[in-house]
Amino acid sequence: MEHGKGLEPDAQHAVTGRIPLAVVVVDGAGLVSHWSTGARRLFGHTREEAVGRPAVDLLPVSGALPDEPRARGAYEDYDAYRDFGPDLEASLGGRTSYTAAGRARLGDPGPDRIDVLWWAYPLVGPGPERLLVLAADVGGIHADENGEEAGAVERIAPGFALHTEFDGADELARRLPEILPSMSVGESSRIVSQVLELGYPVLEFSQSDRVPVTPDWGVPRRAERRARRQRAAAQGALPQPRQVPDEAEDLEYAAVREHLEFLNEVSGRIGTSLDLSRTIIEVSRAVVPRFTDVAGTYLREQVVAGEGFPDGPPDATTMWHRVALEHTDEPGRWDDVVPVGESMPFPVHTPFFQCMTTGQPVLVPRISEEMGTKIAAQFEKRDIRPLISNRSMLVVPLKARNVVLGFMILLRHPERPVFNDMDRVTGAELAARAGLVLDNARMYTYQESVAETLQDSMLPHIAPRMAGCDIATRYLPGTLLGRVGGDWFDSVKLPGSRTALVVGDVMGHGLNSAAMMGQLRTAVQTMAALDLPPAQLLRNLDDLAQRLGENYLATCLYAVYDPIAGELQIANAGHIPPVVVRAEDGRSELLDLPTGAPIGVGGVPFETVRVPVEPGDRLVMCTDGLVEMRGEDIGVGLATLCESAAHPAASMDDACDTIIRALNTRGGRKDDVALLMARLNGVTPQDVAHWQLALDPREAGRARRLVRERLAAWDLQAVAENAELLVGELVTNAVRHAHGRHVGLRLVRTDVLLCEVEDDDHTLPTLCSAGPADEAGRGLNVVERLAREWGASRTAAGKSVWFELGLPGRRR
Repeated sequence: MEHGKGLEPDAQHAVTGRIPLAVVVVDGAGLVSHWSTGARRLFGHTREEAVGRPAVDLLPVSGALPDEPRARGAYEDYDAYRDFGPDLEASLGGRTSYTAAGRARLGDPGPDRIDVLWWAYPLVGPGPERLLVLAADVGGIHADENGEEAGAVERIAPGFALHTEFDGADELARRLPEILPSMSVGESSRIVSQVLELGYPVLEFSQSDRVPVTPDWGVPRRAERRARRQRAAAQGALPQPRQVPDEAEDLEYAAVREHLEFLNEVSGRIGTSLDLSRTIIEVSRAVVPRFTDVAGTYLREQVVAGEGFPDGPPDATTMWHRVALEHTDEPGRWDDVVPVGESMPFPVHTPFFQCMTTGQPVLVPRISEEMGTKIAAQFEKRDIRPLISNRSMLVVPLKARNVVLGFMILLRHPERPVFNDMDRVTGAELAARAGLVLDNARMYTYQESVAETLQDSMLPHIAPRMAGCDIATRYLPGTLLGRVGGDWFDSVKLPGSRTALVVGDVMGHGLNSAAMMGQLRTAVQTMAALDLPPAQLLRNLDDLAQRLGENYLATCLYAVYDPIAGELQIANAGHIPPVVVRAEDGRSELLDLPTGAPIGVGGVPFETVRVPVEPGDRLVMCTDGLVEMRGEDIGVGLATLCESAAHPAASMDDACDTIIRALNTRGGRKDDVALLMARLNGVTPQDVAHWQLALDPREAGRARRLVRERLAAWDLQAVAENAELLVGELVTNAVRHAHGRHVGLRLVRTDVLLCEVEDDDHTLPTLCSAGPADEAGRGLNVVERLAREWGASRTAAGKSVWFELGLPGRRR
């Protein structure tokens, strides 16, 4: 605290405690643009409630303190209390160009009324600020160390004086920005110069007893002055300035309290979510501009990527990712030089390396020219020195559980006080709290990434085009924290150009459900490859779930599409029914299927239903997370599903998006969602050829001729040679092993050429290695080498061996 000239020594240096100062800035329209924490405490309105409201609604512009009898001992020419209401109201209305000060009381008459001192400064300049108001609670000035009133002898009035009238005038001017609103350097300098020109705010005890208001301001208390006089008389001398122990203790207490208040405020502003990006921004914005003017946040690259990182301290090769930069400078001034998103190492000679290796804050009172040059050497082709030179710097580590996650670089403008030891402690505590918050967000992000990676790895990458149908899918994770679910979809290629379409939903959420989903999906794929009927497949899946454990419960919808027969075979295990959209008239309908019981219940039969379809019809299958909303009947969601599925769309992806938009915007969805849509294109009779061959070895030659002629008719001579060779091998094997009267041969033209040979022998052929002297075993090796794909599966009558050849110019 500074002291007035002409004061008694004991009055000059009796600084006790800190009195919070309210700071309010009003713009040209009379609206509040700045509302400090002190204003919240004094007037009762939060910053959010005050900013943007008319100042006359928030400040006591009426009900001024009336004239009172002068207290005994007060100086004779002391002015009566200024008529607070009209003066401040005139200032708020912009009708005055002079400073004003006064006194008012807040609240209803009684012991709880607050006596307020205020100072008002008209502002001019390019900015929107037009009035600065400072205010303080008189009760905090009168109270003694026991919280009791010191009496009415001391009458205090707000006033103005030249700051040069006091000792340490330069220090007063330098520290003035600390009690003014936090804003850019240019704006702050403009307001400071006007305040110094118009008059420094002071407390007047008498004409010659004035005390300037400073960031750590207090006033003499009568009881303390009396005690000091007694001690001084006993010692024969008055105490020297700043040598009274209780004054230092009070100042230290005030500083500690201010820093604790700041930390408490910051702690409430960070960690509002577990989103890492949002947490980073919260941490950076919490310290600017109140504690620092520039805050740059760096994190290890592994932390940003959600990965683990090595134990032990980092080294000169460790890459640090700049994740945030907040400042009060002109917009864009830092963006080109130190852009967010850049990664870089820091050499051992920098204070940043010292901070990240020791895990302790590093304080640089002023960045010298030499240090600025060393720091700037890290930034290739960019001169950072004008941004950092002569600034005070504090580097604080962001660490949690003894691991350094990153660090923050805090810079203050040269006009502000340098960082001191108290700031170092405050910065370290702030960084420790921020480090824990960041680590919690990092760990959550990592766990979510692991769970999502697990789930994504279990969800198939379905080809958009299968034989006779086009497929589009969507998966949406749950909207609650940790809502990794067990929903899945799949498609499986089957013999005869057929496709199996699957949608399932494991009950519950979390990693266990995701793992169970992976097991069931694998089982479905395996059993589908055996070409089991849908009802039998679900029966086998139900048995498997019961063997795996009691908690394995899931719903499943399994459909097999035959594009040649134009038919769907569907079985349901407790799942919501699918929707079919008819191409003929655009009508959509929920298929009426036997519901069945969920997989894992056991003892309930499943039934296969045959549904005829036409080319262009669409099949929509989804999980209940898409149509179920809490507090809403599922019938509403199913009706919306039918309506949105029938909406015309330019593509399959657009059709899926239409359904998602219609059902996902109602709000309340928490479950994950799996959606599969298939457009059933069919295969026309002109693209299918079928023959019956006798059990005669000479039929192999006939089969080659039939294939050659059909491929010529289809204009597929480019694949005729390989097709003839492979058909001859398969027909020869079938004729050799069949027991009935004939062998079936079928060609199907889709995006590929499919050839199938069927016989009544149930033994599946296997690929084997033929020796130089072996007469058999070479046929399938030829098929393996020339065919795009080939396989064999059992049928009701025996088996089917097939191969595919790619067609030139056809897309898959």
